[in-house]
Amino acid sequence: MATNDNAFDQIAESWYRVRHWPLLRQELEEVSQTWQSGTLLNIGCAHGPDFLPFIDDFDLWGIDSSAAMLEQAAKYSTKFNFHASLILANAQSLPFHDNTFDWVIAIATYHHIKGKLERKKAIQELRRVLRPGGEAFLTVWNHGQPRFWLKSKDQEVPWRIKGRTVYRYYHLFSYREWDNLLHDAGFTIVSMAPEKSYHHHINSFSRNICTRVKK
Repeated sequence: MATNDNAFDQIAESWYRVRHWPLLRQELEEVSQTWQSGTLLNIGCAHGPDFLPFIDDFDLWGIDSSAAMLEQAAKYSTKFNFHASLILANAQSLPFHDNTFDWVIAIATYHHIKGKLERKKAIQELRRVLRPGGEAFLTVWNHGQPRFWLKSKDQEVPWRIKGRTVYRYYHLFSYREWDNLLHDAGFTIVSMAPEKSYHHHINSFSRNICTRVKK
């Protein structure tokens, strides 16, 4: 089953309803408290919930490759009374000058990028737009989570909507692959760990790989 090219346009409305709050809110709140203030870019912002921990003290920018998701993000920001500059763009070609942002978040974004070279380009773009000394908080799905044992790293993950199924492309990272990709782009790894809700003593089985990196 092939991923629909416009999968996220198709699911945007239901995504807004089902994913109405940050799934990794505790992690994002900790990052917000650490960073305190500045210019922040949300890469793959979708409908906008991951902005919430940053709305008081940050200048917010968001990009997404789905126009329908950005429509939902505009609705979301109005509902929660905050402003974010929203731009239709993809992670492999960020429409910003070098060294623009103090901070970047990208929650469940890079695992949707198809192709090794495209993923590498996206991480290089992230580093380009970060200011020297700036940090990013990034999450991707882990290939080691039990539901994907003995399966390919490249998956079509279903989303049910109005009696039909839309498939979204995922590239599932191992901890080592993700670490190597970030190091090869020139990042310093500040931390790399499972989501805080994960309590197993073996990290490699977590659903998410949560990472802070520094330029």
